[in-house]
Amino acid sequence: MERNMNPNTSLVLEAVDLLKRVDGVDGELTILQQISFSVGAGETVAVVGESGSGKSTLLGLLAGLDVPSSGTVKLRGTDLFLLNEDDRARMRGEALGFVFQSFQLLPALTALENVMMPLELAGRRDPTPVANRWLDRVGLSHRVGHYPKHLSGGEQQRVALARAFAVQPAVLLADEPTGNLDAATGLQIADLMFDMNREAGTTLVLVTHDERLAARCSRVIRLAAGQLLSDTLAAAA
Repeated sequence: MERNMNPNTSLVLEAVDLLKRVDGVDGELTILQQISFSVGAGETVAVVGESGSGKSTLLGLLAGLDVPSSGTVKLRGTDLFLLNEDDRARMRGEALGFVFQSFQLLPALTALENVMMPLELAGRRDPTPVANRWLDRVGLSHRVGHYPKHLSGGEQQRVALARAFAVQPAVLLADEPTGNLDAATGLQIADLMFDMNREAGTTLVLVTHDERLAARCSRVIRLAAGQLLSDTLAAAA
C-alpha cells in the first residue's frame, strides 16, 4: 500500500512490516498483519478502527512498550528493537509524550508532582518552574497541589496533557484521550490538545474510534482485523 506521508515533511516515525501474534486459547492469534507507514515531523495522524482492530497494540509497538513478532519501528531514524530495554526507555523519555484514556496519573503525587516526574527522569534541573508553566497553560495553576482523586476527569486529562508536553516530545502518542469524558469536556480537551500540539510543532499520532476527532487530523489510517485498510491525507493537508 502506498504510504501517504506528506512529502514536504521530514520522517520522524516509521512502522516497517509490523506483525504481532499472541498465544490464544485456540492457538496463535494474529493481532497485526504487516503494517507499514511513515509519519513526517509535525503531522497529525489518526489511527481509527473498531474495537479489536489492533489500534492500541499498534500504539504500544510504536512506543516500544511492546515487541513485535516481526518487523520494526524506527523513531527519528533509530530502530527501537535493535536497542535494549533500558535504551528504549531512555529514548521514550527523550522523544515521546503519552496521553491515555484512563489518564494514568500517579495517585500519590500532586498535579505538580505528576508533571514534574518525567522532567526529573530526563534529568532536568528546573522541573518545578517548567511544570508550573505547563499547568498554567492547561488552566490548572490553581490546582497544582491537588491529588488526582480531587480532580475531575477533565482536570486529570489536562494534567496528563501538561505532563506529556512538558518534556517537549518529538511525538505525542494519544490513546482515546477523550474516551472517558463526557461530550462537552471531551471537546474542550480535544481543542486544548490540538492547540498545544500546533503551538509546540509536535507530531501527533492519535488512536480513536471517534470519527469527528479523527477528522481533525491531517491524515487518517484505518485498521480492521489487524490489517491496514487505508492511509489517506486530508484534502487540506
